Amino acid sequence: MKTVTAEPRTGGSLGRKPQRWKVFKSQKYLYLMSFPFVIWVFVFQYLPLWGWTMAFQNYKPGKSFWQQKWVGLEHFEALFRDGHFYLVLRNTLAMSLMGLVAGFVFPVLFALLLNEVRVQAMKRFVQTVSYLPHFVSWVVAAGIVSKMLSTDGGVVNAILVQLGLIDQPVQFMAKGEMFWGIVTAADVWKETGWNAIIYLAAIAGIGPELYEAARVDGASRLKQMWHITLPGIRPTIVVLLIMSIGHLIGIGFEKQFLLGNHMVSDYSEVLDLYALNYGLSMGRYSFGTAINIFNSVISLLLLFIANGTFKKFTNESIM
Repeated sequence: MKTVTAEPRTGGSLGRKPQRWKVFKSQKYLYLMSFPFVIWVFVFQYLPLWGWTMAFQNYKPGKSFWQQKWVGLEHFEALFRDGHFYLVLRNTLAMSLMGLVAGFVFPVLFALLLNEVRVQAMKRFVQTVSYLPHFVSWVVAAGIVSKMLSTDGGVVNAILVQLGLIDQPVQFMAKGEMFWGIVTAADVWKETGWNAIIYLAAIAGIGPELYEAARVDGASRLKQMWHITLPGIRPTIVVLLIMSIGHLIGIGFEKQFLLGNHMVSDYSEVLDLYALNYGLSMGRYSFGTAINIFNSVISLLLLFIANGTFKKFTNESIM
């Protein structure tokens, strides 16, 4: 009778380790190339999280970490008791939602229309002109917007007066109820061309044979856009939308700070400006850190909620 001997198992952890080491050796140059970027992310993204401990202290500059007084959630309680915080949160969410909608509709629509331009010279010219404002700093862009909306020689007021829509120039920059729309329109003007680049790249990856088959079946260019182009770039739209939702309340403060003034402060102040004015400017470093922790936690929750929702209904996600 032949003796049956058991062969060594290679599917366990002992078998996986040599395989992982083999993969690492075969791709060692890729790992070495990525190493500096991993260090950069760790130093600038994860190491600063140590500073979050300030939110639970009554932080005093000049004292060591062990000399700080720990106060628990005191600064968070002060934040949620402050009525001005909810006004700032309203402004942040309003401008974020308006920017989210406009920041997706206009770049996608612009990319679709630009893709239909058949004259390549015209297409390149329009694309170049459209994304040039992205490279202009918000300091210059805010000056251009303010000058265009000015009552003294502003282009917008001049056109409206010439068309008979208004009798005299309107002080747009002094009307708080218009501030959200002004910021959204300025952001659309500045970023639409740049944001459309990634959609144009996604459109370029769609097989031309799909359009040829649609033309043979008699589909118009509008139907080709609706049934081929949009479904083809849907994964790109969903991924960018999820990432934008994750940054819904972290919209920065440059636009609001440069375009705002004391007459529209009730509509222009956002969370980052609130942290700057009531945290750093007043020396309340712990309070400012608490605001930023709230911002980060809410952004993380929104990211997971958006990712889970899209994964469930569209089978598209980033995680």
